[in-house]
Amino acid sequence: MGDRARGRLRVYLGAAPGVGKTFAMLSAARRARERGRDVVVGFVETHGRTPVANMLEGLEVLPRKTLTHRGATFTELDPDAVIARAPAIALIDELAHTNVPGSRNAKRWQDVDEILEAGIDVVTTLNVQHLASLHDVVEQITGVPQRETVPDEVVRRADQIELIDMSPEALRRRLAHGNVYPPERVDAALADYFRVGNLTALRELALLWVAGKVDEQLDRYRAEHSIEDTWETRERVVVALTGGPEGDTLVRRAARIAARTKGADLLAVHVTRADGLSAEGDPANLARQRTLVEDLGGTYHQVIGDDVPRALLEFARGVNATQLVLGASRRGRISQVFSRGVGVTTTALSGSIDVHMVPHEAARTGRARRGPGAALTRTRRACGWGVVLLGMPLLTAVLLPLGLTLTSEILLFLLLVVGVALVGGMWPALAAALFGFALLNWFFTPPLHTWTIARPENVLALTIFVLVAVMVSTVVDLAARRSREAARSRADAEVLATLAGHVLRGEAALSSLLARMRETFGLTSVTLLERADGTDDWRIVSTSGGPPATGPGTADIDVAIDGRLVLAAGGRLLHASDRRVLEAFAAEAAVALRQQRLREAAEKARPLAEADRMRTALLAAVGHDLRTPLASALAAVESLSDTEIAWSEEDRTELLATAGESLIKLNRLVSNLLDMSRLQAGALGVTLEPVAIEDVLPRAVDDLDPAPGLIKTDVPAGLPDILADPALLERVLANLMANAARYTPEGEHVLVAASRHGDNVEIRVVDRGPGIPPEEHERVFLPFQRLGDRDNHTGVGLGLALSRGLTEAMGGKLVLEDTPGGGLTMAVSLRRAA
Repeated sequence: MGDRARGRLRVYLGAAPGVGKTFAMLSAARRARERGRDVVVGFVETHGRTPVANMLEGLEVLPRKTLTHRGATFTELDPDAVIARAPAIALIDELAHTNVPGSRNAKRWQDVDEILEAGIDVVTTLNVQHLASLHDVVEQITGVPQRETVPDEVVRRADQIELIDMSPEALRRRLAHGNVYPPERVDAALADYFRVGNLTALRELALLWVAGKVDEQLDRYRAEHSIEDTWETRERVVVALTGGPEGDTLVRRAARIAARTKGADLLAVHVTRADGLSAEGDPANLARQRTLVEDLGGTYHQVIGDDVPRALLEFARGVNATQLVLGASRRGRISQVFSRGVGVTTTALSGSIDVHMVPHEAARTGRARRGPGAALTRTRRACGWGVVLLGMPLLTAVLLPLGLTLTSEILLFLLLVVGVALVGGMWPALAAALFGFALLNWFFTPPLHTWTIARPENVLALTIFVLVAVMVSTVVDLAARRSREAARSRADAEVLATLAGHVLRGEAALSSLLARMRETFGLTSVTLLERADGTDDWRIVSTSGGPPATGPGTADIDVAIDGRLVLAAGGRLLHASDRRVLEAFAAEAAVALRQQRLREAAEKARPLAEADRMRTALLAAVGHDLRTPLASALAAVESLSDTEIAWSEEDRTELLATAGESLIKLNRLVSNLLDMSRLQAGALGVTLEPVAIEDVLPRAVDDLDPAPGLIKTDVPAGLPDILADPALLERVLANLMANAARYTPEGEHVLVAASRHGDNVEIRVVDRGPGIPPEEHERVFLPFQRLGDRDNHTGVGLGLALSRGLTEAMGGKLVLEDTPGGGLTMAVSLRRAA
């Protein structure tokens, strides 16, 4: 069996429960069996649905594995039984299922992986909300957290994924007819999870996820078959950016083209030269255009290539683009005569890709070229001129008495010209070539001491000397210029790497970025200015260093980021190449400012959102928790006041007790709500005094009125008093014990134990209930939460939130821990009284 190839995985994916995944899986299994395939059912859950149970008839069902957990018996998939049976196909329902503790694997998808490794094909089912990458999105849409997830990579490795689709209206009809849930759950499901909006959003998520999987399969197929032609299965618009000012226009035009087709992709690409030395893109423009692309829902890419048209088309074909947007050429008419340019060349080579040439204001205005700058320092150029003025006459004086041939003399002069080029660059070398030509002609070429050259071969030799000298001078100067550009590019890369590290380390605060900018360029001050709306007044957003600039023009350097933001720097003027890097810093400063303001807006909105959430939850509490005791008390009082009914003394006592209990519950709930409001307003009165736990704990137990034997206490003798408010501590313990009692299984008890730990005394309330996942420990302390549940139909959920608030008001702590062996432990830690 170990030699068998890995089995194939087929997944039936649905948007929600009830769309028919299991039914479709069983239908396919029956068809496979009819074709002679060996099919067995490893695990299929019918959930009481008759059509599913009928489809199981006639199929071989393997026995399940029986497990016992906390006194209850469960059945799970038995992967060993499936592997031992060795069928061709195994049907395994609910891929995201979490196995009962004690199973070999924690998740069912791990069981499935073992079965696949044994060479058995597996057909399974999955709902889109269980995909790990989507569980938070689904929770945001539906309000229901998903605790069972499957890694996306597990599903993406499936050999076949089939989407079981159904319209929201059809699924709701199926639900209403009782084909999904039992009748008692139908109304709640229709009003909550199965709302039309929820189902529509889940359906779109499923369709988009499957579409992404299909794209991956298509890309893999095209790569395996070396298919380079564009297949127009989906509109993909690529816009080419050079870093010029026209980029914004091109991005917006491409976005409009993409918006004409539902689901079209927008991609922006910038091509840089392989040597990195002749890039013409402005970093500030590229940074701004990248932000614009991402704001419009697109993605930004950067590729390397010396042949820009071919690099663009290779990228476009690689992403299966259907349209390519280019800007009209910025070159003049004369330049276009000698070279067709990127746009014309790309259009000629584009094949089936549609190319859009977009005119813009910068078209045919010529490229803004930066001056080449000096390749060598001023000192080296001065030395070169010195060698020309002194070395040439000195070489002439040395050669005159030697009587060498003209060829040897020309080679020696050429050697000196090369030396001048190495020392002083191109212009001194050109001067040396012309000066050498004159000296060779006057002193060494017959007839001597005249400008006449008698022999044609000497004319040719001197002419070649000048040409070789000029070419060598040009090459040497170009090499020196390239070396300097490479050094400058390396320095720029180091500065930009520093900037990237600044962002990656989380130092995105605007003030920190400006300080780093000032240190990098050796400036005295760096100020970010913003123009006030509708005016020419400027205000300082942030500054670092010495006296800040008050407006554009008041500093040594001004970098315009956009129409409203300007970066002003003082201290010294910067080289043009340094200014390009400074523009990248300025663009990052604008991004940092936007992020800072978004954070500030989020902070301002958070209290409003919290208040709105509290109001919503409070209304839910009023609609359920307040109404229940009120209705009970009102019914009891109305019954007692009915003179037409002769109540026995026993009945009257029972009705009065019912009314009393309801009013006590109502009073406790209102007190909790008021105390929570006082806690949040900081107006709760707390009186701390030495308190003995053995005095407070019995009163809290009596207030709870539990069943006999439910609460057990363990308070050692000699335990020191604690510093607390007796009434508040009683409330805290009563709430914690009530919570523990609510989830304690029948036959178990709640243990309340106290012990001393240094200067603190800890009270632990221990239950053996289902427990709470560690990631939910903090959420249960939110008001109106029960185990993270948001519907509030099981209670107002104030107990734990109020208990923590009261504990912290007394200077203590309340934390949750897992009870060894299962359950939850709530630990209250308070200071020991002096």
